[in-house]
Amino acid sequence: MSTRPRPLSPHLQVYRLQMTSVLSILHRGTGLLLVLGTVMIAFWVIALALGHSIFAIYQAWLGSLLGKVLLVGWSFSLFYHWANGIRHLLWDVGWGYDIERVYMTGWIVISISVILAGLLWLSVVFI
Repeated sequence: MSTRPRPLSPHLQVYRLQMTSVLSILHRGTGLLLVLGTVMIAFWVIALALGHSIFAIYQAWLGSLLGKVLLVGWSFSLFYHWANGIRHLLWDVGWGYDIERVYMTGWIVISISVILAGLLWLSVVFI
């Protein structure tokens, strides 16, 4: 009698993502986006040093839809990574391990990130 082998671990079809795992993955992803955004800002400074024509081209690229999306993503990443880092510091001192606080602080981190990024870009657009 032949039996089908069972999976060794939960696979994506049966595994339900939890907020803790999503926020952990997002923390790592925003860390990578921060590196890429910092390189993008470094290229901006290099373009400034290379002269007006190259700087104007790079500035126009940053002003395009793709450039704006990247800058908004970079600023959200900065605020998310910062707020979640504070959350991790609180965990390091032993506060917030119970599941209710984990979820509450997770939603606070997401809210703070969206609000701060939104305020930043509102100030860029309207000031």
